[in-house]
Amino acid sequence: MKVIAPGSVIGIIGGGQLGRMAAVAASALGYKVHILTDTKNSPASFVAAKTFVGPYEDKKLLEKFAHSVDVVSYEFENIPIESVEYLAELVEVRPNPKCLKVAQHRVVEKDFMKEIGVPTANYRHVKNAQSCSKAFKEIGPHCILKTAQLGYDGKGQHKIDENTVFAKLWREHELGDCILEELVPFEKEISVVLARDIHGGAMPYMPSQNIHNNGILDTTIAPADIPEGMDEKAWDIAFNIADSLELVGVLAVEFFVTKDGELLVNEIAPRPHNSGHWTMDACVTGQFEQFVRAICGLPLGSSAIYCTAIMKNLIGDDVNLWEEYIKEPDAKLHLYGKDEAKEGRKMGHVTLLMSADDELVEV
Repeated sequence: MKVIAPGSVIGIIGGGQLGRMAAVAASALGYKVHILTDTKNSPASFVAAKTFVGPYEDKKLLEKFAHSVDVVSYEFENIPIESVEYLAELVEVRPNPKCLKVAQHRVVEKDFMKEIGVPTANYRHVKNAQSCSKAFKEIGPHCILKTAQLGYDGKGQHKIDENTVFAKLWREHELGDCILEELVPFEKEISVVLARDIHGGAMPYMPSQNIHNNGILDTTIAPADIPEGMDEKAWDIAFNIADSLELVGVLAVEFFVTKDGELLVNEIAPRPHNSGHWTMDACVTGQFEQFVRAICGLPLGSSAIYCTAIMKNLIGDDVNLWEEYIKEPDAKLHLYGKDEAKEGRKMGHVTLLMSADDELVEV
């Protein structure tokens, strides 16, 4: 794999806040960024050198985008896999399309974990009310039904118990391809973000603890309060996934920590992740700089932490609290430039730096 030197152009599919923050990090290293998005006035477009706007399925647009950049990556999973595979015929795509194909379909993702020996919650692939009812009898009495694709931030999810009327649920929500998962009685949720370079070397960050509200990540605490040795176990699982996917870039792995102290993988994301935002301010190398380094073939930076941190998402009207946060000397405010605050919409985040030590904490 070739090195993409500073001065080159990075193409990012998706115009959201992750693309925006990646573009800023790329600029600091001397790269230009071109964005491909199906939305006008996207957050990333305001900091990119060039933005291509149109359907992700438009082959002529894909060709123009590919011919304008030196490497392509993506900032979210809900992209037609055929479009990414087509781009890969024209330009280097990192992470490779297989990573996206696995991550964007919950059943494919779980099947892949099973194949490489990574533990997950018990699950079944269901496509209609009848198959869902049968699967529930096998793995109930408490389950969660998720759409196989396009679900994020709690969207497309339904809790299932013995009172569920499957035919009614399917009809009212127009469900189709889904996954039924055993509802895990976990103690906490943690995640690991790591980068993997073109040579197969990997650099992980400290595991962080995640607190959700209405299915949306609300707060991340780093490092996570977990038993001794669990960090290494989480890293080993994340390394296994990244190596098995031959991933070049950044990977986030979300885990359930069970009451028995076991780790179950909930889901993965082959890109920078909301639960890794704290690294921008609390680590030597933040996840977005690390992302740029990885996909361009540069040496990975140190993931050592300067201090403990709490990252708080500013969701909807929470963004109006920016005036209070900006007064705090140990708070780092990040606003995404979105034009309208809506319920459930991530408008920004703030990282509270809790304490500083004389020595960096290496992972």
